[in-house]
Amino acid sequence: MSFVELNNIRVSYDGKHDILKQLHLSIKKGELVSLLGPSGCGKTTTLRVMAGLISPNDGSFLVDGDNMTKVPTHKRRFGMVFQSYALFPHLTIFDNVAFGLKLRKESKESIKEKVNNSLSSTDLLALSDRYPKQLSGGQRQRVALARALVVEPKLLLLDEPLSNLDAKLRIQMRMEIKKIQQSLGITTVFVTHDQEECFSISDRVAVMNKGVIEQFDSPEAIYRQPKTKFVAQFIGFENFIPLKKQGDHLYLTEHSEKLESIYSGEDGKNLVGTIRPDDIKIVQNDGTNTISGTVKVRTFLGKSYQYEVATAVGDLIVNGDNQDIYQTDDQLRLQLPKEKLIILTDNDEKGA
Repeated sequence: MSFVELNNIRVSYDGKHDILKQLHLSIKKGELVSLLGPSGCGKTTTLRVMAGLISPNDGSFLVDGDNMTKVPTHKRRFGMVFQSYALFPHLTIFDNVAFGLKLRKESKESIKEKVNNSLSSTDLLALSDRYPKQLSGGQRQRVALARALVVEPKLLLLDEPLSNLDAKLRIQMRMEIKKIQQSLGITTVFVTHDQEECFSISDRVAVMNKGVIEQFDSPEAIYRQPKTKFVAQFIGFENFIPLKKQGDHLYLTEHSEKLESIYSGEDGKNLVGTIRPDDIKIVQNDGTNTISGTVKVRTFLGKSYQYEVATAVGDLIVNGDNQDIYQTDDQLRLQLPKEKLIILTDNDEKGA
């Protein structure tokens, strides 16, 4: 059963161009869901709708069955952490974390207990008397997280909270966030443009493009089986081949050569095949799903070589080993194993 629901959400800042287009999203209780996509795709706008910082033009936003669409931000009881930690420099860590509870006019005893519990869960209890300037970037990030958690939120919203940290600290902090989120069981929405960061901590991922969700699935499913060309491109696929299905086979749209795959969709539809560079095999003889090509560029990757190969279906990126090394202008035969060839919806056809 869904705990968080966004139904037909539309957001337009000027009345003409929609930032979000009839967006649907359902999140289970206790899940950590990431919104992933490039700048301008609508992921932060979606989060701001949840936070109450933006009112949608159409649609509804429900949490645990309650319609929150028009509820003011301060009455939603959500925890929020944004890129800038927005800590008060003149307050101690304890008082920074206690700020929201004091606004609610809770008792001193209640505030002390809740703040200490929150600081303990984020491993900050020993630093409660310090000021933000005395902490590292990772520690300040944890203070912002503790402040969001102390109000016992129904929903935790994180908007690229690790973007200001260096690479090593980002890895440490994303594991900390996942550990805390799992231990407390808080339903969490995490916005990022970093797929590695997203895949490492998420239960499910919504990949967004131009105000719509192109795919909502587990990190493993998105990585192994992207559904659209946009999703495949965004997560790192580089080889795309235009295809059309007729009968039991797929045909290259500009050539009569056929390819075998495990795709079983409808006939006559324009499709795109994609395959990772590691999955293309350099072979010596003709066989099923083989294409001839000429090496245009060779790149040394350390443990292997990468080749850009000109073929009848366009340039393909292929990874090879260190045993058989090919030179520029060498002729190759490439095999595209049918179980590795992923068939996508053609984005141009569906107008995404």
